[in-house]
Amino acid sequence: MKKFIATLAVAAVTSSIAFAYGESEEAAQNDIVDTAIAAGSFNTLVAAVQAADLVDVLKSEGPFTVFAPTDEAFSQLPEGTLESLLEPENKATLQAILTYHVVAGKVMAADVVGLSSAETVQGQAITIGVSDEGVTVDNASVIATDIETSNGVIHVIDAVILPGE
Repeated sequence: MKKFIATLAVAAVTSSIAFAYGESEEAAQNDIVDTAIAAGSFNTLVAAVQAADLVDVLKSEGPFTVFAPTDEAFSQLPEGTLESLLEPENKATLQAILTYHVVAGKVMAADVVGLSSAETVQGQAITIGVSDEGVTVDNASVIATDIETSNGVIHVIDAVILPGE
C-alpha cells in the first residue's frame, strides 16, 4: 500500500510541476545537459558539470538517470563549499560528488519506488526511501520526476547528496 501511495504522490507532484522543469516533447529530444540548461533552474549543476569535465559524459548515449539538485539545493551548502569544489585542485572531489547523483540506465519513477537503493556511477549506492510523503534519495526529497531526455531521465531533488553520508 505504501508503494502505491508513494507512486500516486510522485505522479501528482510530477504532473503539477514537470512543466516548470522543461518536460515536453522537445526536452525528450535534448540530452541531459541541454535539458538542464533549458530548464533554467540547474545553472549551478551545469556549471559544476562543466568544471568537472563531465559534459561529454552526460551528453553521451547513456542511458543515465540523474538525480538533479536545483540551484536552490546548491545554495543550501555551507558557505564557501561550492566555490571550493569548483577550484581546479578539487576536480576529483567534484567529479565524485556529481557522479554520485547519476545511476547507469534509465530508471523511471515507477521503478524508483520499488527500490531501496541504487548503485551510482561514482561506485557507492544511494539509499531510496518511499513513504506516504513521497520519495527520498539519501537526505534529499524527489520533487519532480520522469523528465525524459534523449539519453536518459532526470529526477529533480531538493538537496545535494554526498557520497559516504
